[in-house]
Amino acid sequence: MKTIRIGSGAGYGGDRIEPAIDLMERGNLDYIIFECLAERTIALAQLEKLSQPERGYNPLFEYRMEKILAALKKHPVRVITNMGAANPLSAARKARRMADQAGLSHLRIAAVTGDDVYPRLPEFWEQNTLETGGPLKNLQADLISANAYMGCAGIVQALEQGADIVITGRVADPALVLGPLVFEFGWSMDDWDKLGKGTLAGHLLECAGQVTGGYYCDPGIRDVPELWNLGFPLAEVGEDGSLTITKLPGTGGLVSEDTCKQQLIYELQDPARYYTPDCTADFQHVSMQQDGPDRVRISGATGHPHNGKLKVSAGYQDCWIGEGQISYGGHNALARARLAGEVVRRRLELTHCQLEELRIDHMGIDSLYGPALSQGAPVPVEVRLRVAGRTRCREEAEKVANEVEALYTNGPAGGGGAVKSVRRIVSVASILIPRDTVTPQITFC
Repeated sequence: MKTIRIGSGAGYGGDRIEPAIDLMERGNLDYIIFECLAERTIALAQLEKLSQPERGYNPLFEYRMEKILAALKKHPVRVITNMGAANPLSAARKARRMADQAGLSHLRIAAVTGDDVYPRLPEFWEQNTLETGGPLKNLQADLISANAYMGCAGIVQALEQGADIVITGRVADPALVLGPLVFEFGWSMDDWDKLGKGTLAGHLLECAGQVTGGYYCDPGIRDVPELWNLGFPLAEVGEDGSLTITKLPGTGGLVSEDTCKQQLIYELQDPARYYTPDCTADFQHVSMQQDGPDRVRISGATGHPHNGKLKVSAGYQDCWIGEGQISYGGHNALARARLAGEVVRRRLELTHCQLEELRIDHMGIDSLYGPALSQGAPVPVEVRLRVAGRTRCREEAEKVANEVEALYTNGPAGGGGAVKSVRRIVSVASILIPRDTVTPQITFC
């Protein structure tokens, strides 16, 4: 039975590159994926593209691609990535130039586009967003982007046309893995059982180090060896959908039933109905079995027809956040930090700062869970005060940041290490659109 090996080289936009290159050099891989998009990432990329039309792809794209191309000289591996973000075509053109300069002009580099549905948003003004419950048209003036989560079809088409590197925009995370599986094994796009099994492989790989012990370790409770040397995962997938998750020998981290189970339930609301553009995956009867050191065999996934819809993430310019932080230490530190927060609050009232929301947190005390759970906590010897205000304009946000900084000479004794920032916030509103609204396009560069 034919088996292919797929490695995961990134689990988020800023992930490290060394474990990915290690996989390419020692993993005997057929494919490696780089999953680098989160909900807001592509909207932020669209903002960049508005001011720099040739940008809008992942900020680390060139850095990663330089390392990837160097590895490809000795270890030919097909690369699938969504680092194209808001501008897959520009990213593919950049990769083309870099490959030519590296003496790899034989590589075929494809961009998969079609996910950008911003021009078609007026067709969906009356649809209620999943986040607010109100119609999308209420955000019309602030919208900057709209990208549909495409499935694996565009990736499959690119591979069928001989692509060595496939650069996409917004596709569903598991599609980065499902595409190579459909292509290699000739799975039908209505073989729901196989698509469900392939989706599970993609779901387990999509966050890279999370399935090898990253975001899992709890010292003394769930120990992970050499977390500083975390190895990224690879999947051995058979033509029948059989699946084993493992990692390279000599790397830190851990592949166990527990690490795989935790990744399985990551972002999973209903194990029976995991909606993707390609199928409705069913993970109800998934079972896992340790099959040696850092090897877990996984079975029992299946799938059902997709629901005929695609999720669209529409980015919009939401607000400004003004933030300041300052530390207090020693005797009575918490009381001084609380007084400092009250000083800032009263100053913002006095200067008529127009706030939509104000947060005053004592980091390490109540910043995560609020005051209800902090009652009776041991008195700290150091406290970091954080004040953040949400406003509609930059000038008001600056007032918040400045008032925290002013605590240096106008607040309680002993404040130090003050920092301040003002940033524009891009938020996301989601709607569902008919699946046939979107058609992937393949462009070779």
